[in-house]
Amino acid sequence: MKRVLLIIALLAMTLFSACSDNNISSLNDRFNEYVSAWEKQQFDQMYSMLDSETKSTYPTDQFVDRYQKIYQDLQITKPKITFKKLEKKELKQAQKDGKINIPFKVELNSVAGPITFEYNAPFIQEVVDKEKEKKEWFIKWDPGFIFPEIKDGSKIGMEIIEPARGEILDRNKMPLAMNGALVEIGIIPENLGQNKDENKQRLANLLNMSVKAIDQLLTQSWVQPEYFVPIKKVSTDNDALINQALMIEGVTKRDVTGRIYPAGKAAAHLIGYISQATEEELEKLDKSRYRPGDMIGKTGLEKLFEDQLKGERGAKIFAKNDKEEKIIAEKPVKDGENVSVTIDINLQERVYNSYNGAAGTTAAIHPKTGETLALVSSPAYDPNDMVYGISQEKWDALQSDPNTPLLNRFAATYAPGSVIKPITAAIGIKNGTLKPEEGLTITGQTWSNGKGWGDYKVRRVSTTSAPVDLDDALVRSDNIYFAMQAVRMGAKAYVKGLKEFGVGEEFPYTYPIQDSSISASGNIDHEVLLANTSYGQGEIEFSSLHLATAYTAFINDGNIIQPTLLLSEKTSQIWKEDVLPKEHIDAIQDGLRHVVTKGTARIIKDSNVDISGKTGTAELKVSADQKGDENSWFVAYPTDSQDFLIAMMMEKTQSKEGGIVTKNVAEIIEYVKKQKKD
Repeated sequence: MKRVLLIIALLAMTLFSACSDNNISSLNDRFNEYVSAWEKQQFDQMYSMLDSETKSTYPTDQFVDRYQKIYQDLQITKPKITFKKLEKKELKQAQKDGKINIPFKVELNSVAGPITFEYNAPFIQEVVDKEKEKKEWFIKWDPGFIFPEIKDGSKIGMEIIEPARGEILDRNKMPLAMNGALVEIGIIPENLGQNKDENKQRLANLLNMSVKAIDQLLTQSWVQPEYFVPIKKVSTDNDALINQALMIEGVTKRDVTGRIYPAGKAAAHLIGYISQATEEELEKLDKSRYRPGDMIGKTGLEKLFEDQLKGERGAKIFAKNDKEEKIIAEKPVKDGENVSVTIDINLQERVYNSYNGAAGTTAAIHPKTGETLALVSSPAYDPNDMVYGISQEKWDALQSDPNTPLLNRFAATYAPGSVIKPITAAIGIKNGTLKPEEGLTITGQTWSNGKGWGDYKVRRVSTTSAPVDLDDALVRSDNIYFAMQAVRMGAKAYVKGLKEFGVGEEFPYTYPIQDSSISASGNIDHEVLLANTSYGQGEIEFSSLHLATAYTAFINDGNIIQPTLLLSEKTSQIWKEDVLPKEHIDAIQDGLRHVVTKGTARIIKDSNVDISGKTGTAELKVSADQKGDENSWFVAYPTDSQDFLIAMMMEKTQSKEGGIVTKNVAEIIEYVKKQKKD
């Protein structure tokens, strides 16, 4: 009997011991569970593990909602909580006392950089089942778990220091995009009055924003009822909008700096503009760098170099009470970097103004270095109107304008017309089928190669009874001569030559320019198309910059220069080598000079500067029998110095070669030469 009682007693002791061990080990497990929920930001689950006194002191909204708002506003990410597990001896003592403090360490990232702190987690036991006398461990929480600095009731504050956006400067350090004086419209929340929803809606309508966007700005963690909350920047010239905004209850203003584009329309498509990021854009942007109300590059260089120009905002997270302010984390502001380009703003404006509102595009480069001096698209819009919200009336007018001022023409491609003829000549010379001094006998004003051409004929502007050599063909811009030369060399050789000039491949340039193309298919599969392509019709298309770049072969001993846009890029680099044998450079150069002295550009033969170049007219045919509008081209350079090269195109001129475009180019070249002398 004694033996049976002893076995029962030992069994009871074993069961009690096992039960105690389970209770003891559950303390580590309990904290692990809390830490896991914390790292996943599952604040409602964390709340369920707080003791009853804490829950009565801090209702759900002061815990779950507060955690969520603070973590969201301060952009808290990747919280990591570590603690040293309690040893068996410590666990037994905790079991005996019914309470214990467990030290832990918190590491997390924030808008102001990494934050690390240490704190203690007080655990106490509470009865969860009276009948079974079951107890569980709970955490006695206080605000120090969020940040120790606010344990005493201090409030969390955040200060954001916006970076100065980098400026875009021309080759002479003149600003193309700069930071200047603006007016910032803002709200003081406590002054919104009883009709605050209505007032926010009125302001949203006025500033072309959504009420949701305004609310996002008003609910940032740092906002206090009496604080000025920035909503949107507007131009100092926009008096009407500013006055209307100030009539809304709770709305006020302050003077700030913002984006200004001194060149206005002249450089609009190149520089682009910034504007407030949309909700859709913010979804795709780096949350650590962008927030509602931020401006981003929408087009042009502003968009292309957004990452470099943007900079990184500084931030300070602090705890503040009536006596002092304690820094929790601080990250210094990093202003955006400047972008310096090779453009000459004075030349850019001069070229743009020469269009006088007409549609067209111009590229001007230094043919020896490859530096881009002007990239113009006309007509244009004023980027200053776009930055802080263009009116719907102005926007509708831009979109409905038949001259399409929103279209970036220098980034597009067009039929080159006769300005391709020197390139055709260079291809023929290199492959040996075209001999500059050889005269071709051409009878009449039209020509057909017969079989396979049907009724189609190539037409030239003027006729001559004398044999036509290269010089004469360039001077009179003889379509038939170049069509014959192309047919003689054949499509395969001609396409190969065009590709050597970079046609049909990616154009190597910092700014995205549409690639020039040989045809829709990339090949020439019919002799009529071959003939038409030779004098710049057919399906071939060039950008103005590619044309200017291609002509550098006639200045650089048969080599095509690599075009550049940034001052930081290495200059005088070769893109394409030996597209024309050196010994035949003079033949092309002489022909281009004679175009001006006695050919289609003789209207400028008496210019103050000797000019060489090639005119061109691309016919925009409505049908095979009916002519449409014409785009006029002139690609030219100063004959002697050869230090400036310009390709200008004007749309729908309805003029013959040697017209207004030729005069404009001559005046621009004279201007450039005068500037260099001065």
